[in-house]
Amino acid sequence: MSLRARFVLALVGLVAVATALIGAFSYRTTRAELLGQLDSSLQATTADLRRPGGVDRVLGPRSPASIRGDSDVIVQVVGADGTVYSMDGAAPLPVGASAEDLLDEPEGTFRWQDDSVDGTAVRVLTTSLGGGRGVLQVGRSLSETRQVLAALRTRILVASLVVVAAAAAVGVVLARQLTRRLVRLTAAAEEVRRSGRLDVDVDTDGTDEAARLGVAFREMLGALARSREDQQRLVQDAGHELRTPLTSLRTNVYTLRRSLGPAGVGAGAAGGDTARILDDLDQETEELSRLVDEVVEAATDRRGDEPEQPVDLGDLVERVAERARRRSGREVVVHRLGPATVSGRPLALERAVTNLVENALKFDSGVQPIEVTCEGGRVEVADRGPGIAAADRPHVFDRFYRSTDARSRPGSGLGLSIVAEVVAGHGGRTFAAERAGGGAVVGFVLPVGPEPAGRTGATA
Repeated sequence: MSLRARFVLALVGLVAVATALIGAFSYRTTRAELLGQLDSSLQATTADLRRPGGVDRVLGPRSPASIRGDSDVIVQVVGADGTVYSMDGAAPLPVGASAEDLLDEPEGTFRWQDDSVDGTAVRVLTTSLGGGRGVLQVGRSLSETRQVLAALRTRILVASLVVVAAAAAVGVVLARQLTRRLVRLTAAAEEVRRSGRLDVDVDTDGTDEAARLGVAFREMLGALARSREDQQRLVQDAGHELRTPLTSLRTNVYTLRRSLGPAGVGAGAAGGDTARILDDLDQETEELSRLVDEVVEAATDRRGDEPEQPVDLGDLVERVAERARRRSGREVVVHRLGPATVSGRPLALERAVTNLVENALKFDSGVQPIEVTCEGGRVEVADRGPGIAAADRPHVFDRFYRSTDARSRPGSGLGLSIVAEVVAGHGGRTFAAERAGGGAVVGFVLPVGPEPAGRTGATA
C-alpha cells in the first residue's frame, strides 16, 4: 500500500472515530436531557397532586382540565384495596408489582418504571400516599421522545457519513500535496535503477524534509556520477596504456615471424618450437587485446550512446556467423525460422551475438558446426561442448564469473555479462540451458518490433 493511501486511510479513520465519539456523546447527552425533562414534568405533576386536595380531585368529582395542564400526562390512584381511580374512569396505566409494593410504604416513597399502554411506551412515576391511602401514578408517553431520538440518530449518521466523505476528499488532496515530491523522487530513483543514468532531474523545491531528501539524493547522484567518471577515466587510461605494449608485442611477433621466414621457422625441431612459440604469443596477445576491449567496454558503457533503430536480427546473425567462420575456420550454421525485427542498438546487439558465438567456439573444440537459431526476437547458440552444470547456469551471465571447468580455458568472464547488459538494456532476457545429446544452448529473447516493409518469408 502506498504512503498516500495509508495517509488517507489514517485520516479517514481518525475522523470516523472522532465523529462516532462525538455522535455517541451528543446522542447520550440529548437522550439524558429529554428524559430528564420528561421526568421533571412527571415530578411536577406528582408534587401538584400531593398538595392538599389534589388527590381528592382524582377520587372525587373529576374535572380533567383542572387536574392536569398537559393533555399527554396520565394520572391515576390505586387504593389500598387495589381499586384503580383514573381521570378518565378507566385504568390506562398498568398497576404492576411496583405499585403493589408501595401500598404499605411511607408517604413519598417513589419508583420509576417504563411500561406500555396499548402498544405505546410510557414513563411512569409511582409514589406512595401513605396512611393506607394507596399510591399515586403519573405517566407520560415516550413516543415523542423516541421520535426525536430516532431523528437525531439519523441526522448523526448522515452527518458522520458526510464528514467522513469530506475527510476522505481532503485527505486525498493533502496526501497528494504532501507526497508529490516523494513520488517524484521515487520516480527519479526508479529511472536511475532502470536506465543506470545519474543525470536525472530531482525536485528540490521547498524547505521541508522531502526537499532536504531531494537535495541529499541529488548530491548522492552527483557523487556517484563523479565516481563513475573517475572509474571510466581510470579504465580508459589503463586500457590505453595496455594497448601500447600489446600493439608493440604483436608488431614484434609479426616482425620476428617475417625475419625468420618460412625456412627459418620450419627448419628442424628448433624451428618447430619457434613456430609454436610464435603462434602462442600471437594468440595470447590477441586474447589480451580482446580482454582490454571487453574491460573498457564494460566499464565505460559506450553502448548507451548508440541510437536505437529497427534491426533485422537475421541479417545481423548472418554477419556475425560469416565473421566467425573466417576467424576460426569452423562451420557456423544459421537457421532463420521467420522474420526477426527488433528496435535496438545495432552495434550493441552485434556485440552480444558475437560474444555468444565466440563463447560457443571456445568451449566446443569438436568438428561439428555451431548452430545459431533466429526466430522472432529469440537468438540461441547451440554447441556440442561440455555443457553448463546446473549449479553454474544462474551465474553464467554474472560479471567475471568463471566455472571450475572453465578456469583452465582462455577468457575474461566478461563476454556473457556484456550480453546480459545489452539484452537488459533492450528490455529482454537471457537464458542458458542444456542441449539434448550434450552441449549447451545459450541465448536471449528481445521484444519484437514491426517488420520492415517488403521483408517476408523465412530462410534456413
